[in-house]
Amino acid sequence: MTILILNLIWQISTLALIALGLAIVFGKLRIMNMAHGEFVMIGAYAPVITFSLGLPTWLQVPVCLVTVALVALLLERTIIRHLYGRMFDSLLATWGIAILLREVIELMFGRGYQSVSVPIAGTVEIFGAQYPLYRISVVGLICVGFGALAWWNRRSKVATQIKAMVGNPELAQAVGINTGRLSAAAFVFGCCTAGLAGLLLAPTIRIEPTMGIDYLIRSFFALVVGGLGSLEGLGLGVTLIAGTQSVIGALASQTYGYLAMLTLSILFLWLKPDGIRSSSR
Repeated sequence: MTILILNLIWQISTLALIALGLAIVFGKLRIMNMAHGEFVMIGAYAPVITFSLGLPTWLQVPVCLVTVALVALLLERTIIRHLYGRMFDSLLATWGIAILLREVIELMFGRGYQSVSVPIAGTVEIFGAQYPLYRISVVGLICVGFGALAWWNRRSKVATQIKAMVGNPELAQAVGINTGRLSAAAFVFGCCTAGLAGLLLAPTIRIEPTMGIDYLIRSFFALVVGGLGSLEGLGLGVTLIAGTQSVIGALASQTYGYLAMLTLSILFLWLKPDGIRSSSR
């Protein structure tokens, strides 16, 4: 039972980090980023790149963030900035981007899966059960990150400007807020959180070009259930989606876990389309 609970906490924490980026891009910029999972995939390949180049382990984080940020900034400058607020057009465009990114990774690394070693070895005993120290460290890091983000969201001038831009872009521009720069920064930040999640997940998963689709689907379902516009809603949605899939998957099978997750999301779309906690734009 202890292992089941710890695995559930791990699933909730990592999915929360992935879904955070999608919530920013989808909820704030009204961009349906179908390439969000591919940024998770790019982040997961960062340790593969550093290992193949013989670079030290500590460079994995800067390699991940710089690579994801450059790709996201290039896409924002050339394609995304023309699609803000155009949901259907952004869906089609980013779906094409997702295919392109997968093909590029396949050309570079092949279709086969990669694996990387865990940077923090060993286990720790929790209530009589041995659990990987790396996973505990990642969960703690994500919790600290969300705490810092919540503080920043309440006190930062930039956060206030983003809220003003989301609420009324024309008025925000009229009072001197550079909405173009803010939108670009928000898009890049959202993609970087996905890339960072991929990097943190890399030692625990099979790294392959098609891995991003699963994370995109689960993140989207988490937003459907939790609603857009608040960290509380994001947390509730992630907990319900990850909890449903993990518990049903452990008790029955992964197939039943996916079916339960899908059923829950459809029920929310039907009965409560705005999610549990949704704030106004």
